[in-house]
Amino acid sequence: MWEKINTKFKKYPARIRVAEKMIELGLSISEDGRIYCGNLKISDKALAESADVDRRAIKSTIEVIQEDEDLNNLFSNIIPAGTLLKNIAKNLKLGVIEIECGSEGDGVLAETTKLIAKKGIGIRQAYAEDTELQENPRLTIITEEIVSGDVINEFLKIKGVTRVSIY
Repeated sequence: MWEKINTKFKKYPARIRVAEKMIELGLSISEDGRIYCGNLKISDKALAESADVDRRAIKSTIEVIQEDEDLNNLFSNIIPAGTLLKNIAKNLKLGVIEIECGSEGDGVLAETTKLIAKKGIGIRQAYAEDTELQENPRLTIITEEIVSGDVINEFLKIKGVTRVSIY
């Protein structure tokens, strides 16, 4: 997917930023060229401000996407993932584990969840950043209870893990 987007927009960095922002936020394009987050219409101005581009970059990005069958299929079928509980976990008495991965991050999710399960802790939510969008992608796991900091060293033993935060 990213190869196709980068190839299509390689001469237009603003259009790449628009496409990245749309994927990051779960924004889709309707048949009439409007941008939506679920069923909520997003203005060109709002997306332009969020992607730090000129509003004209929004229109031109949409036109290019709609002219390309593969990109149009991709961007017309994006759906938002829902609420990430990370910032409100404390209010809900949930735990948060943030794991930063390096380039060798294959299997980090599996090993992390295995370790959490071994501790007898339930997982409420897991969110992994896209490895092609982020230089140092993070895996965020929301647990049913706060995890003690003494397991940090166990997480750091997982291949590809470069940093761990628990709160």
